[in-house]
Amino acid sequence: MRLRIDVVVWRGGIPESRHRVQAAACDPEGRIALGSDQPGLLTTFRSAAKPFQLVPLVERGHADRWRFTDEQLAVMAASHTGSPHHVALVAGILETIGLSERHLACGYHDPLDPESAALLAAHPERRRSLYNNCSGKHAGMLCLALSEGWPVTGYEQPQHPLQQLMRRTVGEMCGVGPESLLVAVDGCSVSVFGVALAGMARAYARLAAARAGGDGRERALHRIRTAMQAHPRAVGGAGRLSTAVMERTGGRFVAKGGAEGLECIGLPDRALGIAIKAEDGQVRALGPAVVAVLEQLEALSPAEIESLAHEARPVVRNHAGLEVGTIEATVQVLSPAAP
Repeated sequence: MRLRIDVVVWRGGIPESRHRVQAAACDPEGRIALGSDQPGLLTTFRSAAKPFQLVPLVERGHADRWRFTDEQLAVMAASHTGSPHHVALVAGILETIGLSERHLACGYHDPLDPESAALLAAHPERRRSLYNNCSGKHAGMLCLALSEGWPVTGYEQPQHPLQQLMRRTVGEMCGVGPESLLVAVDGCSVSVFGVALAGMARAYARLAAARAGGDGRERALHRIRTAMQAHPRAVGGAGRLSTAVMERTGGRFVAKGGAEGLECIGLPDRALGIAIKAEDGQVRALGPAVVAVLEQLEALSPAEIESLAHEARPVVRNHAGLEVGTIEATVQVLSPAAP
C-alpha cells in the first residue's frame, strides 16, 4: 500500500499550515507492507535508536550482572521528561555502578516535567545533567564502558569502542553495514545515525518480533521491548506521544520517538515495524500521522481509536485559551503508477 500523508493545521475552516509526512512499515526482513511516496527517505534516527543502543548491555549479560530492573532498562531507552522519578531512576543506576552525574556527557537542558521545571526555575543552582532527557541512555552507556573495561572518559566520542559498537549494532538492526551508516553528533553529544525510514521500520519489526526463547540478540530485544511496554512512563512521561501510544493500547505496542518529528512503533502481534517522519521536523504533526497510519494498517480497535482521539486531532488554542482550530491528517491511497 502506498500513501500520501499530509497533516493540516486548520484555523477555523482555513488551512493554515501543511506538514508532509513520510512513513514506512516493514517486516523483520525489510519487506515494505505500507509506504508513503518516500519510504527510503534518509534521515537521522535520533532518540528512536535508543532501544538498539541498549542492546549490547543486555546481550552481553551486563544488565543481569548489575541486576537492573525492567524500569531501569526502560529509562535507559527513554527520552524522559525529567520528572523527579526519572531523575531518581537514573541516579540509582549511576549509584549502582559507582559513578555519578559528573560522568554524564549529555549536558543539561530544561525538563518538560512541570514540577521539575518550576523547581529549577526557582533554584537554577540545582540544574544537573540528570534532568537531560537522554541521561538514562548515557547511564547505560557508562555502565557498558565500565563493564567492558573501556575508558569511561570520552565514552561519547565517535572513535571510542563503545560508539563503534553502537554503530555496528544499529547498522545490524537496520540491515545496513556499519561502513555505510552515516554518523553525526546527536543533541546529547554521542553518535547519531543516518538511516532510511524503511531501515528504521525494519529495526522496530525485529524488536517487535523478538522472542524470549530466541538467540542471544532476540532475548535481549525481547527483554528491552517488554521493559518498555511494562513501563511506558519511564520511557517518556506525561505529554510524550510514545507513552500515550503504549498506555492507550494496553501495552500491545512498543513506541519510541526522536527529535525533529520522528516516531517509531513496533507491533508485536504482527511482527511489524513502523517509522514515521514529519519532513519539516514539526512534532505537532506526529500524533495525527501516527494514528492515521495505524488506522490504515487496521491495527487499532474502536476503543483504542477513541482513546487516541486527542492525539489524532489536537485542538489549536489561542492565547486566551479559546479553541480556534485543529490539526488533522489527510491520507490519500495511491495507485502503483501514481507519481
